[in-house]
Amino acid sequence: MRQCVYCGSRQPDDVRFCGECGRELAAAPPPPPPRPTPSMYAAAAMPAPAPAMHVPVPASQPSSAMPSPGQTRFEVIQYEMWRMGKIVLNQAGVVLEAGQLHYMNGYLQMQAEAPSLGGLAKSFLTKEKAVRPYYSGSGEIYLTPTFGEVNLLELNGAEQWVLDKGCYLASDVGVQVGVFQNKMMTSLLGGEGMFQTTVNGAGKVFYWSAGPVQRVELQGQTLTVDGSFAVARTGSLEYRVERAAKGLLGSMFSGEGLVNTFTGYGVVMLAPMSNRYMTLVSNFGSLHAAIRAIKH
Repeated sequence: MRQCVYCGSRQPDDVRFCGECGRELAAAPPPPPPRPTPSMYAAAAMPAPAPAMHVPVPASQPSSAMPSPGQTRFEVIQYEMWRMGKIVLNQAGVVLEAGQLHYMNGYLQMQAEAPSLGGLAKSFLTKEKAVRPYYSGSGEIYLTPTFGEVNLLELNGAEQWVLDKGCYLASDVGVQVGVFQNKMMTSLLGGEGMFQTTVNGAGKVFYWSAGPVQRVELQGQTLTVDGSFAVARTGSLEYRVERAAKGLLGSMFSGEGLVNTFTGYGVVMLAPMSNRYMTLVSNFGSLHAAIRAIKH
């Protein structure tokens, strides 16, 4: 049954005209909208909630967790053009190259012993500092910032590594720092020097390079490098300086001259390109120094 909107009488659903007033039965008008209330206006004025946003943590952000007692954690902090090594100690000890400490905090002690004659001779030959301070306790140590790269090398006690001169920065106390002697002709012609720094044992090592390092693994083949940008290598490799081409005339016409070769089974860490900041320092550093000299 439905109701006639004109006379109010109720009529069957299957009839078209009202039996009382004779008028056509029209569809019922839609119900009026609800009266607005203050809460409806407030809801309309309130903006829709923004979707949740996930902000990823940068990969270079240091971890805040402390290492286990007796352990250390080596991190590299990057800020704009600077790189800085950070070492977190928990009742442990580390050795730093002299002059590498930037600042430290926590419960740390530093010890430095006077070098022996042998230590002075080794320092002169390898271009490393004669005294390497030893830091122990719990806290954080920050190394001197650099425009170059700070690289981490983890030793497991099974292999000795040879570092380019001046590249060693810091290491765990379980790492022994020594000297590697190159052959006379190799040292004179290869640009690496007669003596290089070695590290072996178990622990972590920070070493420096002018640009990002590239790991090259050798399985009996020969790696040829035209320059002195091999910053680290395993001691199992044979290092030589050779002509790029066979014969004197071949070397002269090829324009390559002498090259460094690494042969055997092991790993070479190359820094084939300086990063942009070291490139700027190399290209404009001398010009900047000359300008400052004129001003003064």
